[in-house]
Amino acid sequence: MRPRFFPLLVNGRTGDPALHVDLPMERRALMFDLGDVSRLPPRAALRLSDVFVSHTHVDHFIGFDQLLRLLVGREKQLRLHGPSGFADRVEAKLRAYTWNLAASFRADLVLTVTEMHSRGRGLRTQFRLTRGFAREADEAVALADGVLRAEPSLSVRAAVLEHRTPCLGFALEEPEHVNVWPNRLAEMGLAPGPWLAGLKAALFRRMPDETPIAAMGPGGTRHLPLGVLRERAVSITPGQKLAYVTDAAFTPENRAAIVALARDADILFIEAVFAARDAALAVRRAHLTTAQAGGLAREAGVARVEPFHFSPRYGGAEAAMLAEVEAAFRGA
Repeated sequence: MRPRFFPLLVNGRTGDPALHVDLPMERRALMFDLGDVSRLPPRAALRLSDVFVSHTHVDHFIGFDQLLRLLVGREKQLRLHGPSGFADRVEAKLRAYTWNLAASFRADLVLTVTEMHSRGRGLRTQFRLTRGFAREADEAVALADGVLRAEPSLSVRAAVLEHRTPCLGFALEEPEHVNVWPNRLAEMGLAPGPWLAGLKAALFRRMPDETPIAAMGPGGTRHLPLGVLRERAVSITPGQKLAYVTDAAFTPENRAAIVALARDADILFIEAVFAARDAALAVRRAHLTTAQAGGLAREAGVARVEPFHFSPRYGGAEAAMLAEVEAAFRGA
């Protein structure tokens, strides 16, 4: 199965948290946290449709300024998601700059900001470059089951974790994975192409079998029923799931929330800031150790664990940190 999500820790395991997830079939990308993003190629940054920020400590949000600088002057809509108070932080960043020339821009940059509060509540507001990024009216929104972003082909769910400030963990999921077989298309006289996006969208939306799909082949366009294409050219399997957890104290409440959020994920990206021997320091700093991160991954039943956010104090000891996570993950 060709994966749909292609994740990359922009700064590796020790730099600022920033996870770029490319969706090549949709020609867009998602980002989890906005630490230093100077290593992210502009082309990759321009693909972003959504950014999910766990909290606004400087190492998780300093990249907002870099991203803003890149996007100003381009026609772009970007959705930003974060914890309670996030819209105020975005507004403060925007107000730090002078926008007296904003009305002269032809291309508008629109930032839509959603906050996740507790008990399924949230807030949404918007900022537009051509209006000098003046904050528009806040709107109360319902976030059932913690879902911040819901599309037919994917969803992003969040859980509020404790880091002596609200901090969000995230799970990116596709409800099911649609794989189109080129050899079967060839047998039907069809060829891969942009039309497959329409086919997949119809499948994700569970359209009726008789829905006509404009299918392309060497002989031109043919309109075929969705049910025929599903039966002859497509296989549908359980969808891919990525989880992202950082900056969380090892409390019973956080432990339960992390395990529920990451349950059965294909990959869990999880902080492992301190070595197992420094558990007391981890408690004081409200972070996880290597052993705790690996244990949580094991408890959640994930297929693969990718630890990150290692403290700089362990410089040169990345292999040892990874070994501690892996040992806990395997139950050794």
